[in-house]
Amino acid sequence: MKKNATVLLFLCLGLSLSAQWKPAGEKIKTEWANKVNPKQVLPEYPRPIMERKEWKNLNGLWNYAIQEAGKPAPAKYDGQILVPFAVESSLSGVMKEVGAKNELWYNTTFTLESNWKGQNILLHFGAVDWETEVWLNGIKIGSHTGGYTPFSFDITPFITGKTQQLTVKVWDPSNDGPQPRGKQVKNPEGIWYTPVTGIWQTVWIEPVNKKNITTIKTTPNIDQNKITIKPEIAGANYGDVFEVSIYDDSKTIATGKASVGEKLEIILNNPKLWSPESPFLYKTNVKLISNGKIIDQVKSYFAMRKISSKRDANGVVRMQLNNKDYFQFGPLDQGWWPDGLYTAPTDEALKYDIVKTKELGFNMIRKHVKVEPERWYTHCDEMGILVWQDMPSGDDQPLWQNKKYFEGTELQRTPKSEAIYRKEWKEIMDHLYSYPSIVVWVPFNEAWGQFKTVEITEWTKNHDPSRLVNSSSGGNHFQTGDILDLHNYPGPELYLYDARRITVLGEYGGIGLPLEGHLWKANDNWGYIKFKNATEVTNEYIKYANELKKLVKTGFSAAVYTQTTDVEGEVNGFMTYDRKVDKMDFEKISAINKEVIDALNHKSN
Repeated sequence: MKKNATVLLFLCLGLSLSAQWKPAGEKIKTEWANKVNPKQVLPEYPRPIMERKEWKNLNGLWNYAIQEAGKPAPAKYDGQILVPFAVESSLSGVMKEVGAKNELWYNTTFTLESNWKGQNILLHFGAVDWETEVWLNGIKIGSHTGGYTPFSFDITPFITGKTQQLTVKVWDPSNDGPQPRGKQVKNPEGIWYTPVTGIWQTVWIEPVNKKNITTIKTTPNIDQNKITIKPEIAGANYGDVFEVSIYDDSKTIATGKASVGEKLEIILNNPKLWSPESPFLYKTNVKLISNGKIIDQVKSYFAMRKISSKRDANGVVRMQLNNKDYFQFGPLDQGWWPDGLYTAPTDEALKYDIVKTKELGFNMIRKHVKVEPERWYTHCDEMGILVWQDMPSGDDQPLWQNKKYFEGTELQRTPKSEAIYRKEWKEIMDHLYSYPSIVVWVPFNEAWGQFKTVEITEWTKNHDPSRLVNSSSGGNHFQTGDILDLHNYPGPELYLYDARRITVLGEYGGIGLPLEGHLWKANDNWGYIKFKNATEVTNEYIKYANELKKLVKTGFSAAVYTQTTDVEGEVNGFMTYDRKVDKMDFEKISAINKEVIDALNHKSN
């Protein structure tokens, strides 16, 4: 009877928590908004490229307060917020602005699992925008700047009693500051969107040994049938070793050991190559061994693939995938949601846009001035989609020249602004290094925040020589990096050409179709050109694709169509912002997209 009463109490408590939360505002929402459960918010393991068995998700209803910057922690909170949805989003249950003059405070409690005794506890934040300070049980334990990469703290020394109290403070200046922010502005309109402040990716804890694996860096070399694996280890001593087992499905095909701090190179016999057509992933198990005892182990994966460039028989420098000419074609993907803003409502929703991109016949996505949660990149790895990863833009855009090589003065960023850029770009590249789907780094977009282009491009290339670098997408072109990237709206045009580098159409299209009942804004919606129905939009898309086919043969080696979905005031997506309507005939689009891709190898007329 006592047990039944306890169960009933927990059920009532759960129902009470659910009753306290509901999406805020009257804006359009995706179908996944109805599937958000405040007791199980984004429950999937947040770091599938390095997975441990034991972990605990801290997402859910926390207390929040918005108050003037510089004040001490609030004595009383304003209400509850659903973490990890940004405070400006509907799914947070709050939907309030913060701004540069205020700070956002969070407070919650959590308990540790009983079988974690004797282990170190790591507290992980997937991403928080932008400047974060963290307290545990009243003690400030750390801080972080940067809105797009994970950070963590070993909270073991600060744990007291059964229940732990976690307090987080966030300040985000939006477009009042020079920091990377992508499309966020205080007054969204046109191509600019709502600010995102605070926690927007999963918060979680996990138990580890004092000596533990922190990251795994994998570098494939298909020319030598070799994979290089180097884990980073915290707390290791001389004599500690790591062991890697590699699996093809469930079959062990290779193993190797190395001393901590060394690289492990493993030769694979007749390796299976990864591509969008055949996205094969090798599974791995990485063990940390000290004094003959396994003290940490994680599951991971890698792919054997190569991205490079080569001049073809006609003298055109082409992108190559696995040493073969390969035309990359995909949408500009903003990664925004009407209900969650930066954060997809569910993992199913996060995966959905990639599924639809494949359905459209594309083989690539340009992830535009945003970094996604780690699960998004794993979905790309598993489903087979190439990714161009933009650096989220920030600071100013004083001069933009796109029809000729740049002859003006680059942006003079302050030393502080430069330092922020370099720190965050390095962190993004390091964080995403081992995801095989990423094949191109894009440091600058349309002159926005663009400074010291040659230096930043060379530094990016030296930091990761395994990928191509698209130094300045869409303008302020310098003869540096691997790619000359042209933007042209609405139709494709080859108005500049570089015989020494890859030439690509980094943005075009933007065909608009506003659909009543699926609009973020009732009026003043925006597209480069607008039509009245799906047939007209599909026909216009096909017209541009036929033009693009000709330009593929004469010089373009990749193209990016704007865009995956409508976003706020923009109505130029393949889908509505709520993902409820496909705005073109996807079968016809898929067919013509495949013709464009095949045009490089002259498979179609």
